[in-house]
Amino acid sequence: MSESHTLIWKQIESLIAARVSRDTMERWFSNIDLFRVDDTDIVLEAPNQIYQFWIETNYLPVLSDAIETVLGGRRRLAFQFRERDPLSEKPEKRLPQAVSPVKKRVARKKPKRSEEVAASVGLNYRYRFESFVVGSNNEFAHAACAAVAEKPGRTYNPLFIYGGAGLGKTHLMHGLGHEILKARPGANVVYITSEQFTNEFIEAIGDSSLVKFRQRYRAADVLLIDDIQFFAGKERSQEEFFHTFNALCDSNGKQIVMSSDLPASKIKNLEKRLVSRFEWGLTAELAAPDTETRIAILKRKAKEWRVKLDCDIIEFVAERIRNNVRRLEGALIRLASYGSMNKGELDLKNAERLLVDFLGDEGGKEVTIPEIQKRVAAFYDVRQSDLLGRKRPAQIAMARQVAMYFSRELTGASYQEIGDAFGGRDHGTVMHACRRVAGKCRELEKVRRQVDHLHGELTEPVDR
Repeated sequence: MSESHTLIWKQIESLIAARVSRDTMERWFSNIDLFRVDDTDIVLEAPNQIYQFWIETNYLPVLSDAIETVLGGRRRLAFQFRERDPLSEKPEKRLPQAVSPVKKRVARKKPKRSEEVAASVGLNYRYRFESFVVGSNNEFAHAACAAVAEKPGRTYNPLFIYGGAGLGKTHLMHGLGHEILKARPGANVVYITSEQFTNEFIEAIGDSSLVKFRQRYRAADVLLIDDIQFFAGKERSQEEFFHTFNALCDSNGKQIVMSSDLPASKIKNLEKRLVSRFEWGLTAELAAPDTETRIAILKRKAKEWRVKLDCDIIEFVAERIRNNVRRLEGALIRLASYGSMNKGELDLKNAERLLVDFLGDEGGKEVTIPEIQKRVAAFYDVRQSDLLGRKRPAQIAMARQVAMYFSRELTGASYQEIGDAFGGRDHGTVMHACRRVAGKCRELEKVRRQVDHLHGELTEPVDR
């Protein structure tokens, strides 16, 4: 690293250090160097792609802000590696020595047009359908995205995907975009988050460029808009997106795909006319993966990243990290980085020590619907069978709704799965119960105390 590069990187590091822990700096940033920087790009050098993955997954906003502050503007970020990339599927192929420089340039593989376009619109090369592990929790959403990718604008339009954080919504949206560009490299695919849409809209108002702003989004063949829940309460942004939505739907063949943490009807402060339009097409839910799917995800990622872990460690991680695929990947990366930096064998005891914060956030035990039914029934002094039956006295109805509410909050089960566990009720009944309990918690102090008490009982870690 040149003297000027060293100085620039030290300035960037000092800004990062003010926003992250000392352990993070030592573990992830101390081995990074600035390799190249110009008016448009910045290239960082890391030991291997494990560092890139972890930094991009957890600290990209912090790193980007520091770079922008020091350099006085945004740069396209890239990484190169000091050793062979342990995450690449295939080792780098070396050309024979006899190949001349001219032939060497010809022999080098050029990126496909679809890949170049995908990168230019912000699609992540890691998020493809091939790397998405399909299980019972997400097979419907995956099938819907695959159908849209095959015939954009002609089926399931709009497509609304919802589910908790880290369950794969963004992965599916990016994968859908990649598939469309692979089949139609000339398609105008636009990917953006609702927060970015709002920020660009505000900037367009400020610099009188609304016409250009509208042309960008209303000329899209496929609009992928992530985290739609952030439109809540932003009245002018909602109005602008309403007109964008209508403009695209009025044009034949224009596809809209949206994602959210919640169903459209449960997003607070979202205009009814938007809710109505979001529900025009198909709504698909992503639930938390079951144990078998979590094991499959970990094995797939370990193979892809060339990480060797014993089966008992993989099963331990899968059993203890239940509700977030992103956290599963983060745990795997941490275990891989330990092996990479310490050159030692990883046993179950070390794995548990390394993941103590992941496991603490997850809680000490897995909560099941039968356990919830048992605890709630005892608390309200009703029989567990009453929760599954059709009796509707106030005490039983309240207990049933609270049990449904906790089944949704603590297990990651879908509305329909919860309905089936409560005597074959439909998903609308479960949704109504969850909304009603949440509303009563806001309105009635007594109900809020009861729910808080039960939450503590249900999530209290098991003594070891």
